[in-house]
Amino acid sequence: MTPTRSLRHFEALYAASEDPWQVRERWYEQRKRALVLACLGQPRYRGAFEPGCGNGEMTACLAPRCERLLACDGAASAVAAARKRVGDVAGTRIEQRSLPADWPVGEQFDLVLISELGYYFDGADLEALLARARASLADDGELVLCHWLHDFDDRLTPTAALHAMAAALPGLERTVHYQDCDFLLDAWRALPASTEAA
Repeated sequence: MTPTRSLRHFEALYAASEDPWQVRERWYEQRKRALVLACLGQPRYRGAFEPGCGNGEMTACLAPRCERLLACDGAASAVAAARKRVGDVAGTRIEQRSLPADWPVGEQFDLVLISELGYYFDGADLEALLARARASLADDGELVLCHWLHDFDDRLTPTAALHAMAAALPGLERTVHYQDCDFLLDAWRALPASTEAA
């Protein structure tokens, strides 16, 4: 990934519009959010992490289901839009972070949601992103990935390859697999250490 170029690109998009992909209005985005939320295995989470939160539409949906929610984006203008959208919800933090370097190492989450983000990474950066996501999962924690299938200019990794890399992470059991003509949605549950070793 080329973080400086990508960051400038996203800053310019969010500076021009708080909703550059029309995630609030487009039926595709509304439907996708509903499916992602429906596939989550728990009604409520102790701690969740949403990297690449954009303008906070998904964050606003996750917040009522989380005691503690950390959402982040690399673009300051996206973070500002997300804070405006979500407001002052107890237990919710929205921060500017450059991934994978600024992954919240040392924090444990029982949900990590990577949506429309992973394909902007490749090589060692993508491997680090997924490895840190796996390392951040608490026992029985869930890793959820959801990504657009079609090609676009900024894509660095195909969606199928990205999800296959996540599926190969150690100690995960797939709980959801859904694909339609537009996107791929997968969820995995972290196996207890004793089961993983068996």
